[in-house]
Amino acid sequence: MLYKITDIEFDFEDSEGDVYPYDEQVAVVQSVLDDVWEVEDEDDLADVISDDTGWCIKSLDYVVFTESH
Repeated sequence: MLYKITDIEFDFEDSEGDVYPYDEQVAVVQSVLDDVWEVEDEDDLADVISDDTGWCIKSLDYVVFTESH
């Protein structure tokens, strides 16, 4: 199925409490919002995005596209 992310929040703090630079945070979020994600089901969506970006997801909103869309 195809998913378009409408809103996403990452945990940009590392294990030592350091925060990823803001401009780079914006770039990561924008890259996710710009893509259409193809995954088997919604249970895999957060895992695939997290694996792709390298960041854990705090919250995620999306719309689902049907194959005919």
